Amino acid sequence: MERKGRRIRLDKKMHKRERQRMFLDRGGELLEELTAFCNGRSNPIMNFSLNQLQKAIDDYHPSLSLEILTDLEDFEFKWYEGILEQRLVFIKSFTRCTKEVYRDIVVSSQMSSHNKVLKLLGCCLEIPAGPALVFEYPGIGCLERLIQDGSLTWGTRLKIAKEIANAVTYLHTAFPRPTIHRDIKPQNIFLNQNYDAKLSNFSLSISIPEGESKVEEEVSGTLFFLDPVYLRTGFVTEKTDVYSFGVLLLVLLTGRITIQEEIFVIHYAKDLDEEDQVNEIVDPRIRGKRGEAIDQQQQQAFLEVALRCTNPFSREDRPLMIEVAKELQRIERSIIVAPKLWTSL
Repeated sequence: MERKGRRIRLDKKMHKRERQRMFLDRGGELLEELTAFCNGRSNPIMNFSLNQLQKAIDDYHPSLSLEILTDLEDFEFKWYEGILEQRLVFIKSFTRCTKEVYRDIVVSSQMSSHNKVLKLLGCCLEIPAGPALVFEYPGIGCLERLIQDGSLTWGTRLKIAKEIANAVTYLHTAFPRPTIHRDIKPQNIFLNQNYDAKLSNFSLSISIPEGESKVEEEVSGTLFFLDPVYLRTGFVTEKTDVYSFGVLLLVLLTGRITIQEEIFVIHYAKDLDEEDQVNEIVDPRIRGKRGEAIDQQQQQAFLEVALRCTNPFSREDRPLMIEVAKELQRIERSIIVAPKLWTSL
């Protein structure tokens, strides 16, 4: 009995040493990413232990095991709800440890000062399968599900578009080098209890070198949200995000998924717009609910912005994100810009 007990204690000690080694190795890799992205200047990142996160999940879902479930190979990451330090949190646990995980930690940390970004509270580096990130809790949930169930009003959809445009503009302009998200889509946007939009998932983000307007990089992102010019050339610019954001606008306006009944949402919107059937483009669940002419004016202007953003051939003909953000703000205030002014942006 004594030998068995000693063996158990030794195994636990070895397991603890393995976690410590993993923490030090991954901590060094995270520091390298911080140095590369932030030039050594960054916001402090709190570290949580595996035991802390498992307890947080146990307090919310006693039957879930963070350590076991993250061994699944079917997902790049898995979301958990938890209670940590007497507050609800959202835990993003990766199934693999890659450079993209560290990029997500670093950029999320730098972007957490913006109130339209899902705020990073800390991370855990000692989970065998891959690190975990701890975020503020988004009370209502993922935008993708909310669009599909039709629960969002037109006013809320317009508000979400404006808020995410502001967050992406900040990403493009707030740092010494413009940073491109590369994966803007409804699955990476969450809403809190006040229906405030929160951008997340910066794992594919990439910075453009100082003095340059583009950077060559292996194509990454989500099909149908990918900029065709980036897909064709391999060069990332600020307009790469503008295209993805334009697809997001069309999904918000139409309530459709990107491919529905074998029709791409961009082609669906363009065809109806050319036939002067703008009202048919709008999600019928928000169409004419208030019966106000201002809604139709806003939706027409919103569509024009989306179609400009999704120009498939010329990046130069797409607006910058800061221009898109300003235009959406004007639309929300029902100050519709004359077409000749918008096309001059």
